[in-house]
Amino acid sequence: AAYEALERYSLAYVDYKTALQVDCSVQAAHDGVNRMTKALLEKDGVNWRQKLPPIPTVPVSAQMRWSIPSAQAPGANTAPATAPQGERGGNVPLDQTADGMERARTLKEEGNELVKKGNHKKAVEKYSESLKLNKECTTYTNRALCYLTLKRYKEAAQDCTEALKLDPKNVKALYRRAQALKELKDYKSSIADIKSLLKTEPKNTAALRLLQELSRG
Repeated sequence: AAYEALERYSLAYVDYKTALQVDCSVQAAHDGVNRMTKALLEKDGVNWRQKLPPIPTVPVSAQMRWSIPSAQAPGANTAPATAPQGERGGNVPLDQTADGMERARTLKEEGNELVKKGNHKKAVEKYSESLKLNKECTTYTNRALCYLTLKRYKEAAQDCTEALKLDPKNVKALYRRAQALKELKDYKSSIADIKSLLKTEPKNTAALRLLQELSRG
């Protein structure tokens, strides 16, 4: 936190990551990593990781991974504390999860930067890599936007469906799927999506406009 206050973001990032190796459940450290990732991305661009000092490896004996509740896998926290003794593989899955989530977030942010530059094809690649590591609603809706721009309407609709499995009332997913379905000439389903969206946001002007177009068609 002191490094962060001094705007020495790379050193702050390393310390936050080291703290998470010791105890992965410290929310302040997760928040710190997110803030530093954003700050370093703005400061050094997409290659910011290459400029980082090395992150020290915390010995297994000092790690507190066994008490972490996992929302994705309810049984993940039942591993006995003695598991890693004699073999380093004991705590690898959780370690990969923490690093995987971080890598997924970075890839998503790289995708977002590419969208801003208008490079939707490359952004799709970044989002696809990110989704292999972490199935996140916004990554699906972001990739769907790229697919819409690239006129790949079937893929756009599929991504929105995946996003809606994670968040059934997601406005962007409903709107973008409605757009894709309209282009695929499935007007009935498109109207159904817009009506679902309007239950959540009755004054959404883009949705109202699309509904008008669909009703006229």
